[in-house]
Amino acid sequence: MRISSELASNVAGTLTVMACAMALAAPALAQQVEVGVEAGYSLSEGITASTSRVIQGQVYQDLDVKSGPTFGINAGVYIGPKYEVEFLYHRQFGEFEISDPAPTKKLANLNVDSYHWNLVYNTGEPDTRMRGFFFGGLGMSRFLPGDYDPQINPLNASKIEPATKFSSTWGGGVKFYPSPKVGVRGTLLWTPTYIKSDAGGLWCDPFYPTCWVLSNPDYANQFELSGGVTFRFGGR
Repeated sequence: MRISSELASNVAGTLTVMACAMALAAPALAQQVEVGVEAGYSLSEGITASTSRVIQGQVYQDLDVKSGPTFGINAGVYIGPKYEVEFLYHRQFGEFEISDPAPTKKLANLNVDSYHWNLVYNTGEPDTRMRGFFFGGLGMSRFLPGDYDPQINPLNASKIEPATKFSSTWGGGVKFYPSPKVGVRGTLLWTPTYIKSDAGGLWCDPFYPTCWVLSNPDYANQFELSGGVTFRFGGR
């Protein structure tokens, strides 16, 4: 797997954000900071389009994000013995596919970058060797397609534009510290990304002659299992 210059730029930018977060926490000399690197695999799904599309004479309605490997970095600042504010960046390497009712075809390569600020709750005491953790956070996911696949690319087709969407992330895991400053971390997380809303019918008020159009939100979901190394700085 080749790490592109774009990914290197994203990582550099993310590390800058982390450094700023740590700088803000610096006046509290006893404050503890954790920085980690992790890798894993993400099971992903796409969405069903609002209208069908005809591509090369075949009808397609589903746009899928194919599952793939992931890479991530995280930085957290403790705001108490158990609570932590964390910035989490992840990239999934995958593909765009189209399907249903026509046979599945690759549309393009696809990277999905996610940026989230999380509130983390850690179980146990700060000096224990094993701690469970749970987190939830808000942020955005950025879909970065490559060029159209040569087998499906019509002549002079333009490149697929990237898209940035609101997302949240939820999960938990275990951290084990064989030494006071270095540990290993295993994480299971779910990232639903809001894509669009389709009309879901009408709701009419039984007392007033007013009706509203209801909407059905459509999310692209990622379920990820990852593991990595975490480093602790500061603290008493």
